[in-house]
Amino acid sequence: MMLDFTANGNDSSKKLRVEDRMESPPSRVLHIRKLPSEVSETEVIALGLPFGKVTNILMLKGKNQAFLELGTEEAAVTMVNYYTAVMPQVRNVPVFIQFSNHKELKTDSTLNQRAQAVLQAVSAVQDGGSPNSDNSTLDSVLAHAPSPVLRIIIDNMFYPVTLDVLQQIFSKFGTVMKIITFTKNNQFQALLQFSEPVNAQQARLSLDGQNIYNSCCTLRIDFSKLVNLNVKYNNDKSRDYTRPELPAGDGQPALDPAMAAAYNKDSSLLGTPSGMGAHYSNGGGFQSSLSLSQGGGAINPMSAAAAAAAAAGRMVLSGHSGCSGVLLVSNLNEEMVTPQSLFTLFGVYGDAQRVKILYNKKDSALIQMSDGNQAQLAMSHLNGQKMHGKIIRVTLSKHQAVQLPREGLDDQGLTKDFTNSPLHRFKKPGSKNFQNIFPPSATLHLSNVPEDVTEEDLRLLFSNAGGIVKAFKFFQGHKMALLQMSTVEEAIQALMDLHNYDMGSNHHLKVSFSKSTI
Repeated sequence: MMLDFTANGNDSSKKLRVEDRMESPPSRVLHIRKLPSEVSETEVIALGLPFGKVTNILMLKGKNQAFLELGTEEAAVTMVNYYTAVMPQVRNVPVFIQFSNHKELKTDSTLNQRAQAVLQAVSAVQDGGSPNSDNSTLDSVLAHAPSPVLRIIIDNMFYPVTLDVLQQIFSKFGTVMKIITFTKNNQFQALLQFSEPVNAQQARLSLDGQNIYNSCCTLRIDFSKLVNLNVKYNNDKSRDYTRPELPAGDGQPALDPAMAAAYNKDSSLLGTPSGMGAHYSNGGGFQSSLSLSQGGGAINPMSAAAAAAAAAGRMVLSGHSGCSGVLLVSNLNEEMVTPQSLFTLFGVYGDAQRVKILYNKKDSALIQMSDGNQAQLAMSHLNGQKMHGKIIRVTLSKHQAVQLPREGLDDQGLTKDFTNSPLHRFKKPGSKNFQNIFPPSATLHLSNVPEDVTEEDLRLLFSNAGGIVKAFKFFQGHKMALLQMSTVEEAIQALMDLHNYDMGSNHHLKVSFSKSTI
């Protein structure tokens, strides 16, 4: 059956409206609508990869639509069920996925040549083999690998992504030689060097647009202009797997010599020949969206139960990361710190349940987060930041929980229980707050701004918090704004003072760190 997509626009729109109203029976062919106009074949294929083998694709770029064929009807049903609960997004734009009336996709390869080439490259990598060298179109796709070095940007980074996690994921596609991680424009980025450019191309085709963890930590991958990385230190920020003898550098934990030797044996620590264990866990209890099967190396379809749990946010949030979720914060300014200010600041990265400033050491505090993953996230973003004029230190505590004072005992207000606070940002599963977690920055994002509040009002309010407002702009009409303080420390102070500030008319100002600059 050849598919005819030459119908005029009116007929097409009528069909769409009918499809919207009617539930099509399950099919392994899925109809994807409202795609961004600049979308690539790789990004559309990536929507289906976590659920099983993608066997065909047809792009209708003029109509912002695509058809995707999966290997089995079961995989397609799992994919539709999952994306019914979790809105699928491509380039941060919501797209719509439903069963097609077609039972299989037969495409004219001459009209669909590039899409087919990309699909074959991804399929070859999924199957653990190398692409077919007889296919000239595919060769041309893989030959356009200008460098063995990839530039990787992590969007929606709700959980810390470590150098070891990147090595674990990318070593599936070839020998990873070197990795350098850094933060640029308030985004976590990495440079990763393979032994061969073709491995870099295969990794980019398969992984670009995929999530490391469910519904977050999205990989954006392109080629770097560099063709070789110069790594000076082996630590948690950079590593040269070909030179385990390199020093750790200033203030970085050194790699144990035995550990270094093991890393040098290319993925031997990962435990499976394919380079990634089924449903690996980065010390946490949450499964990866990129989990690969031990045998053939194809990406595992998520079970319906796992997909439902991920959709509810439980899979990501309920993991036991090997730590209790209690943080020890030290070098605080004891004259100025309060449980409320710590609750507000650490609440940017998770739901702080209890805060205790230590009675005999008031420059230190214990903060109990909802779980170990949130504690790790807060620690990675706030350790070393300046608060009330002092650089704070954030480490994991050996305590399992923060104890409340015994009833009737006055501890001078040093311990506060925020368990039932209405100000928790992440209590609601699937909240958009999960997608807007960024490192402390001088630029703040303001929302819930009343219509009658002016730029001058907000500039004055934030100046009074202590600091200089360098730039300001409204957007989304008048409901939101970006406001830039002169330093990150001033922005931290302003967030602690003014998040949930009552602007009148039942409008409480919402303040968070922004990845943008003005």
